[in-house]
Amino acid sequence: MNSIIQCGYCRLEHFTTKRAGIVCCSRCHTVIPIQTCEVTNYTNILKNRTWKDPQLQKIKSSSLNLGTYRNGNLGSTSGPSEYKALASQWPKASFTILNACPRGISAARIGKRALICGVSYKKQKYKLRGTLTDVYNIKQLLLNRYHFPENSIRVLTEESDLDRVPTKANMEESLRWLVEGSKPGDSLVFYFSGHGLRQRDFDNDELDGFDETLCPVDFKTEGMIFDNDINTMIVKPLIKGVTLHAIVDACHSGTILDLEYLYDLTGRKWLHNRPPSGAKKCTRGGRAICFSACRDDEMATDSNAFTKKGMSGVMTYCFIQAILNKPKLTYSELLYSVRKSILETFASRCISSKLIDKLLHRELSQEPQLSSSEIFDVENTMFTL
Repeated sequence: MNSIIQCGYCRLEHFTTKRAGIVCCSRCHTVIPIQTCEVTNYTNILKNRTWKDPQLQKIKSSSLNLGTYRNGNLGSTSGPSEYKALASQWPKASFTILNACPRGISAARIGKRALICGVSYKKQKYKLRGTLTDVYNIKQLLLNRYHFPENSIRVLTEESDLDRVPTKANMEESLRWLVEGSKPGDSLVFYFSGHGLRQRDFDNDELDGFDETLCPVDFKTEGMIFDNDINTMIVKPLIKGVTLHAIVDACHSGTILDLEYLYDLTGRKWLHNRPPSGAKKCTRGGRAICFSACRDDEMATDSNAFTKKGMSGVMTYCFIQAILNKPKLTYSELLYSVRKSILETFASRCISSKLIDKLLHRELSQEPQLSSSEIFDVENTMFTL
């Protein structure tokens, strides 16, 4: 029976048949089994419409041109019954930038949205050399492995236009943009590569007595972005059905989102991180998950051990490689893999010489952290964005 189905992620309608096993959304490129979509018999929709209706022609043509933006060799299909066969021919995602979203589609909410911030602090004595590499690699991962539309990814770097430089004002506006208008089924990603600091907590919100902060490029004049504010901007607004993943490669970032639970990888159990003051740090029903480069009392590092082209964040590189080496892995497997790779990098001593100078009299360590707004089965839940 012919039907109009609606993508469960971006809500775009497609013309298909119920016997087709899967559908590739022509807008967000997500392959979705029909049984997970909202299916409507098209005869009910077409009572007062004909095939000359421009909107229906557009829906029909967009659903039949499978692979137009994924692989030009696939061409178009002769009908929806070929969806399954064509989908099986798709090449595996490669680690190169692709145009993941056709031109002409607005940057309105379409199921997936990401904010990528990389701060190099150019012409300052605390300049970082690996953040641009981190930004480039994370964007590739989102485009190719997880099929984020390119125009739903906002990148803030010092090489960008003025409204995309990672100043405090731009970062805060972009954090609000990330969650604005989110709907059930949406996947949101926040990535930050830069400096992180900690300040004495005067609100009794922190178990260790310190607030964690991110440093925008103008933090010396405009101030830092506190974990309390990050929680207010991107954690508390999350409604049921929305998932946010934060990946933060910065010093002192273990609880940078102020999430209520912290995972103990050694003990394989969740530890509570609720504020002693009793302040509410929870979502409105959604889920927030954060991968951090290190504990709150540790420093994150850059390394040139991975590529001859320059520096990159140790945590970011290990995180990406873990996913590329094993596309299907659980949260615990991902966390363990990143931790193992970081330890191996430290053992090789291929880290920033400036950092070694700073830590000459300290034991060098960096243990990645996993925190969440709610407890979930880390051992058996598959990681995805």
